[in-house]
Amino acid sequence: MRPADRLFEIIQALRGKRMLTAQGLAEKLEVSKRTIYRDIAHLQACGVPIDGEAGVGYVLSSDYHMPPLTFTRDELAALILGARMTKAWAGNALALAAEEALIKIETAIPDDQKQYFSDTQLFAFSFAHRQEEGEALDKLRKLCDERLYLEFTYESLKDEQTSRLVRPLGL
Repeated sequence: MRPADRLFEIIQALRGKRMLTAQGLAEKLEVSKRTIYRDIAHLQACGVPIDGEAGVGYVLSSDYHMPPLTFTRDELAALILGARMTKAWAGNALALAAEEALIKIETAIPDDQKQYFSDTQLFAFSFAHRQEEGEALDKLRKLCDERLYLEFTYESLKDEQTSRLVRPLGL
């Protein structure tokens, strides 16, 4: 791993708002603790507000913000596949949100990743559902989010009408 990539990874790891030890960072990045100490000192000298000390741990100041510079190929693949699955299997509102997210991701990635983005062969098996089914999925998602109940009526195997009140836990 290039030193610049390692410095970026240290900042990314510290963005989790929890204290991390040099040992933990060294294991994650597969380098020595001494390398982590040197990298932390370098980042602090460059103005990155890292608090802590050797032997105790490090944390990034909560007011520090650095947007991610780029996605790895695997992160990009996961985002594309996840959005495509959402478009194929979720309700109408989430399908539209997934399409918008893909557009934002494509505009945010560097030019050298755009070809991979457009050519990726990751697809979600799609099933054709009618507009009404998409609306029903939207309503179910709203019920899940708001922890509300759904009442439905069905016919039992004995041809009896039965009514149930349920709280959907997930979509």
